[in-house]
Amino acid sequence: MKRHIVIATAAAAALIAGGTATAVAVNGNSGPGSTQSGAQTSAQLAAQNAGTDHAGTSTSQDGRSSIRMQDDDDNGQEDIREADAAKVSAPDAAAAALKAVPGTVTGLDLDADRPGLVWEADVLGKDGRWHEVTLDAGNARVLNQHIDHEDDDDHGQGYVRNELKGARTDAAAAARTASAAYGTVTSVDLDDDHRAEAVWEVETLTKDGKEHKVLVDPQSGELTAAPAQDQDDDDNDGADD
Repeated sequence: MKRHIVIATAAAAALIAGGTATAVAVNGNSGPGSTQSGAQTSAQLAAQNAGTDHAGTSTSQDGRSSIRMQDDDDNGQEDIREADAAKVSAPDAAAAALKAVPGTVTGLDLDADRPGLVWEADVLGKDGRWHEVTLDAGNARVLNQHIDHEDDDDHGQGYVRNELKGARTDAAAAARTASAAYGTVTSVDLDDDHRAEAVWEVETLTKDGKEHKVLVDPQSGELTAAPAQDQDDDDNDGADD
């Protein structure tokens, strides 16, 4: 009887003091097998919450894609394997890149690299700087991002910057237009090769595994097939390396 009075008194004191009382199962006799528990300390609470502070962030902790794939083109089926494995479309990759770096997406490329299958996005940020964002092709998480410190003229970026000033169709819109007619988009780039004006150059794969290159006008959004010469250049890329 005295034991119950002591326990009740201790619990009441804890409540009055503003502490936390923890329910305790007490057997009739205390001994080596009895279980006792007290209030949780702040250190214990911190330990329980450890590792949850970054939950829901868009950046991967290990920098690797959820789709593990090696860069291997021995049988000429690399692009098909990548397009089939990707769960994130080009427009969705562009949207994810802009969440990480607000601005304008100037290029997208689906590629199997050391981190696995990823989307590489080039973004001209609102801060006026060039950013490269690597996204998981399985869930659009940001795996890596950094600023390109090269001068505009080093990679033709000055030209791209000027062309984008008047563009009404961005890379994501160009990808959606091409995808509707020619299947899965694997690459988008602003290009002016052999042309008077720049166009969005979009590479796609149809369900039959055939590769296509199409052009989307940055001003009108009009879709046209790339000239045969451009298609031939793509076919001979491997021979040029």
